Amino acid sequence: MQSLVIDALNGVSYGLLLFMLSAGLTLIFSMLGVLNFAHASFYMLGAYVGFSVAARAGFWWALVVAPLAVGLMGAALERWLLRRVRPHGHLAELLLTFGAAYLIGEGVKLVWGLQALSTVVPKALEGPLFDVYGIAFSRYRVFMMAVAVAMLVALHAVLRVSKAGLVVRAALTHPDAVEALGYDVPRVFTCVFAAGTALAALAGVIGAPLFVLEPAMAESVGSIVFVVVVIGGLGSLGGALVASLVIGCVQTLAVASDVSLGDLLGDLPGLLGDGDRTLPAAWSALTVAQLAPLVPYLLLVAMLAVRSRGLFGQREDDA
Repeated sequence: MQSLVIDALNGVSYGLLLFMLSAGLTLIFSMLGVLNFAHASFYMLGAYVGFSVAARAGFWWALVVAPLAVGLMGAALERWLLRRVRPHGHLAELLLTFGAAYLIGEGVKLVWGLQALSTVVPKALEGPLFDVYGIAFSRYRVFMMAVAVAMLVALHAVLRVSKAGLVVRAALTHPDAVEALGYDVPRVFTCVFAAGTALAALAGVIGAPLFVLEPAMAESVGSIVFVVVVIGGLGSLGGALVASLVIGCVQTLAVASDVSLGDLLGDLPGLLGDGDRTLPAAWSALTVAQLAPLVPYLLLVAMLAVRSRGLFGQREDDA
């Protein structure tokens, strides 16, 4: 029981980190219609910039400086590149962000090198915050969860309650009317893209102490982020939250499991009418923990087969 509870808490914390990362991608897609393939690269860039700032000025300054710096880079990408290719359609935007991802990856290698780096947890967040059945739960993980929840509340307040959110939503559907009221619609889009990349950088700074910094981190996490966004429903912030928590909990519980595939599916051939046949020995020896990296993609395939628009997505004719 105690291991199940602590694994569930770890799964929730990992899921909320995935939400922090996927929130920016969801924001950009829902507001601009751009599926930003460079989003995970901005996450990686934020982690590296945060590492450098934290080494000189401390972790708390890194939380501020890294998102601002990466957000400005995102604004520059939208202002001088994406805006130019937007008239050519979504394919041109997709290819541009795909190329930007490679440029950011190579830039990280040139500046910080190929070696793996590690960051330390700030002293104020070191150690356990509370015990669960005698097992300590990290103070830093609680901090990360609190930041993710605060991000969700702030995004909801900005997009659904504030005047800025009203202007952004109106600019998507009635840009001419918004411009007639004196608002610079292209600048609004630039700010939205900058905010999305800044959120990715913030996730990178906060997630860095829990993972090793390496140039391949964008590739390792990028695919999972797109899985989260598709399962939740493209453009749905609430869907991204639910999908992140589901994937985080299921994958964490799978990693902690010592059950073998043979124990789970040993009787399946017989149930399917294959007589006394059993699973091959190589399959039976596999554990659920070994198959844990496949869990997000299995959920993706199942979701696309059952509900192609995701949990909270809308069909184009319903939008």
